[in-house]
Amino acid sequence: MSRDALIDNIISMLLRSGFIVSERCVIRPKSFDIAARKGEEIFLIKVLGNVDALNAGTGMAMYNLGVYLNAKPLVVSLHTRDKKLESGVVYLRHGVPVISPDTAYELFVEETQPLIYAAPGGLYVPINGDYLSKARDELKWSLGKLAMVLGVSRRTVSKYENGMDASIEVAIRLEELFGPEITVPIDIFNNESKKTHRDALSNKQEVNRGTDAMVDALTRFGFIVHPTDRAPFKTVSEHSSDSNRVLITGHSRLTKTAIKRAKIMGSIGYVTKTQSVYFVDDNVKQKHVEETILIGKNEIESIDGPEAFNELLRERM
Repeated sequence: MSRDALIDNIISMLLRSGFIVSERCVIRPKSFDIAARKGEEIFLIKVLGNVDALNAGTGMAMYNLGVYLNAKPLVVSLHTRDKKLESGVVYLRHGVPVISPDTAYELFVEETQPLIYAAPGGLYVPINGDYLSKARDELKWSLGKLAMVLGVSRRTVSKYENGMDASIEVAIRLEELFGPEITVPIDIFNNESKKTHRDALSNKQEVNRGTDAMVDALTRFGFIVHPTDRAPFKTVSEHSSDSNRVLITGHSRLTKTAIKRAKIMGSIGYVTKTQSVYFVDDNVKQKHVEETILIGKNEIESIDGPEAFNELLRERM
């Protein structure tokens, strides 16, 4: 299956499941292909034929955008090297969760969380240690007896009861003995991705004033400006007194490419519940490119403060 066909399949799956999906990000640079939202959950999804194409820079760009836009980065892929990604398994590359299309179907359509994750050494399953301890006590089994049945050491059984995850083989045996409650579904966005989001927060950068007219203007209007890497917009800007007020912004002359970029930005802004604003070096007559507000160079120079800027945005929303 080609990458384009795979992206189309993922978009169709999301739409059937009630998601709002952005236009595809077809302009480089890009770290994700689509944004999708259902309820309050927002995803930034990258689709790859082979996940080995995901590099550390793209992974970091996805975390940072996830932090700035309150979104969950996710990669959907078919293969790693010459091996097919297994259904129901969560992989991790550069801190970003990676799943197969089948697992994406289970997650988004069937709303079923996976039970298995891949880590160095094999596949593992989170175990409900408290449940295991109580079930063993009810059977009046010692640590040694359960260890013998499972083919592991007493110390390993004790670790399972204290929260250590089990190999998939042991997890299957535990389910046979104690039922499906013994395993814990994986919330793939509340494990490593939580840690990487915290790391990304510490990496937020503010753009220095004076380096760009757009940045200088946004700073004057009360925004903290964060640069983006590998995104169809140049910055994400959050208001210094209202962290829920977020703009995605671009800046260039109003060329055909800029208009295409502005359309994609507007679509992403709609999905991520942010306002898309494009600062134009020319003095333009049009006020919008679909969902994206255009602000010309002459207008930027005439805006004298935050209230005037807010009023301009309100007029064009």
